[in-house]
Amino acid sequence: MRFMMMVIPKGYESAAPDAVPTAEAVAKMMEYNKSLQKAGVLLALDGLFPPSTGARVSYMDGKPTVTDGPFADSKEAIGGYWIIQVRSREEAIEWAKRAPMSNNEAIDVRQIHEMSDFPEDVQKAAEGFEQLTR
Repeated sequence: MRFMMMVIPKGYESAAPDAVPTAEAVAKMMEYNKSLQKAGVLLALDGLFPPSTGARVSYMDGKPTVTDGPFADSKEAIGGYWIIQVRSREEAIEWAKRAPMSNNEAIDVRQIHEMSDFPEDVQKAAEGFEQLTR
């Protein structure tokens, strides 16, 4: 089972475009990343720039509208993520609990859909795409 663990740093939704973590925080996170890698569960990871550098594309009546960040209605923002492959939701949660997070920060743990999770008609509609994404 694949899971995405999304980091939600407190205050990141309003962070300046040049905001960066401290060297100490990065060193702790690298130790954690190495433990994921050593356990053989890490598939991917990345940190994200603050929302103030991003754009949001929203849709009304099929027409896109682009809004540059920061986004006034955001209460939380994803600061980074890991994709891990583990045997269960419980194992993914255990990995998330080990992350070196600061007070009031959070990690959302969400299972990634596999094509086999969908009904047969949905699998048929998406036929051939799964091979492109792997």
